Amino acid sequence: MHDSDSLKDYQRVRLLAIRSLFEIIEQSSEGTVIVDRDARIVWMNERYARRFGLADASAAIGQPCESVIPGSLMREVVTQGQPILLDMLDTPKDPLVVMRLPIHDDAGSLIGAIGFALFDELRSLSPLLKRYSSMQQELASTRSLLRARQAKYSFTQFIGTSAASLEVKRRARRGASSDSPVLLLGETGTGKELLAHAIHAASPRAHKAFVSINSAAIPETLLEAEFFGTAPGAFTGADRKGRAGKLQIAEGGTLFLDEIGDMPLPLQSKLLRVLQEKEYEPVGSNQMLRSDVRVIAATSRDLAAAMARGEFRADLYYRLNVLPIQVPPLRERLDDLPALSEAILEELGSRHELDDDAQALLGRHAWPGNIRELRNVLERATLLAEQTRLNALDVQAALGTLSPLAVASPPPQRYKQACEAFERQLLENTLARCAGNVPQAAQELGLGRSTLYKKLVALGIKSQ
Repeated sequence: MHDSDSLKDYQRVRLLAIRSLFEIIEQSSEGTVIVDRDARIVWMNERYARRFGLADASAAIGQPCESVIPGSLMREVVTQGQPILLDMLDTPKDPLVVMRLPIHDDAGSLIGAIGFALFDELRSLSPLLKRYSSMQQELASTRSLLRARQAKYSFTQFIGTSAASLEVKRRARRGASSDSPVLLLGETGTGKELLAHAIHAASPRAHKAFVSINSAAIPETLLEAEFFGTAPGAFTGADRKGRAGKLQIAEGGTLFLDEIGDMPLPLQSKLLRVLQEKEYEPVGSNQMLRSDVRVIAATSRDLAAAMARGEFRADLYYRLNVLPIQVPPLRERLDDLPALSEAILEELGSRHELDDDAQALLGRHAWPGNIRELRNVLERATLLAEQTRLNALDVQAALGTLSPLAVASPPPQRYKQACEAFERQLLENTLARCAGNVPQAAQELGLGRSTLYKKLVALGIKSQ
């Protein structure tokens, strides 16, 4: 009689398989325990008894399972009648993979349960458990990273009800609903980054990462690697495991390219390929990666003039300039000053408020540093003032300018000349106060270091 014929007797094969399964599990397991309907131990093998500190398995007979095996769930099996096929049981020695099965009599009544501690199988399952643990850690890390990469601002934080401010918010809200590139244009300190955050937060990509990269703040030699990432060992000093670039981190979300006017020409060409072909190569790699990011770019430079000088690619400009938003300087939205001042003072956690003369003095200032400068002035005023109600003298001291009368009645001159003269005086005074230390002066003014260097060169001001 062939083996295939003997296997046709289903009932007989089933009984053989059950017996074989039990014998294999019982023999290869670290321990086996059987409990009755009340979860009291009726049998336990010697290996299991020794594991839990018993000299002999007979000492466990009649004991509640939990008193011998801390954390045991055998009582749950005999109470609910349902198996627990695979579980982890912590023990003082090592964790165990355990299996618990209910036992029924011939009439189908529940009479107890049997549990197997699959110690040997834990070793064989080790790669799976390690991979599961690694996946859990990676997921936790990704969630943590995503929380850190969420948008920090919304449209409600772009303060202002002037016509210029309302038009900016209208265009930005319209742009948020699409995946088209947005180009934010405006002087430094006008709130371009805040708007970029707000556009992302109002977009369908809001649940994904918001990642920013500043072309003016990163050395040109490192910018490409920062942008595209690196392959393992791409160059001397590179991470042996490779490093994800901002494009990869922003996958599915929004990539904010701040000060894009300062991006080197070679990188401009590669960015254009990303926008057109939706693909890129990490530095030192031949592998092509797909890219799904929404790009928001910002610059304080005149890109048209930069194109004329050959410093910015025209094709990239037209690719980015799908939805341009001109963010007005503070001097063009002075109606927003009271609301902005109140919001900044509240953000500073200050109880100070401005009287009418102080507010009027703020309205006569040129604000070359825009809202960033306003925040700097108000913070300085709150630190220097003796009382909570700020007057014109408090604001004058914080501005470091001439007397209110002189400010109110300047000598006749062109507007641009007046702004340049004020900017020159402000920068020279700040540099003198910082002993010529440009990074310190930039921090005090609320400007980027590279932006301040450019202003100093343009105005012919020497630094140490």
